[in-house]
Amino acid sequence: MSQVMLRTTALAKSFTLHLQGGVRIPVLSAIGLDLHSGECIVLSGPSGVGKSTLMRSLYGNYRAESGHILIRHRGEMVDLATADPRTILAVRHETLGYVSQFLRVVPRVPAVDVVAEVPTGRGASQDEARRIATDLLLRLNIPRRLHGLPPATFSGGEQQRVNLARGFIGNHPVLLLDEPTASLDAENRAVVISMINEAKARGTAIIAICHDAEVRDAIADRLFALTPLQDAA
Repeated sequence: MSQVMLRTTALAKSFTLHLQGGVRIPVLSAIGLDLHSGECIVLSGPSGVGKSTLMRSLYGNYRAESGHILIRHRGEMVDLATADPRTILAVRHETLGYVSQFLRVVPRVPAVDVVAEVPTGRGASQDEARRIATDLLLRLNIPRRLHGLPPATFSGGEQQRVNLARGFIGNHPVLLLDEPTASLDAENRAVVISMINEAKARGTAIIAICHDAEVRDAIADRLFALTPLQDAA
């Protein structure tokens, strides 16, 4: 039977506009979801409803205002909503991966080393890490001639594929995907769909934002709908 890998209860998040007289804008309220191993939940709802805010809250980029974010880490459920920074970093290192819409890396580092950084940080030799990274980049149709160049010189679609390679190489038990195919053509979308479904088959638990209906239908086990909150409190 599949395990619950991530659970939120009564999760809430709002933003205060200090330059607008302290106006409070509620974005998330009473969010409760269970994510199981081998499952992909796709967040749904209109633009601006808080899908990316929820993702960033789950990853710890945004601090939850209230509620709990429980993730199965080292066999125990850890509450990221109250965890200290060191624990959050450990969870990200071992358990929780995140592919954002944009690649943010150290300038002038070759693409293959950007991707290889994750296994190297876990103790793999540089040669082994580069081999795995090379295989992933080739699968994502990044030609060898680009592997030694920094991703800042790449097109948007190429950068996104480097970002995906960096996200998938860690084999994290829980993976957050924010618009993973937004800049990709049909051929590369098909590759990413295959990678997501293979990860699910290995037991990876995935939460995704995906506006492409074809991709959504190919990866989603169920949708989790977010609805707009009413007037600010």
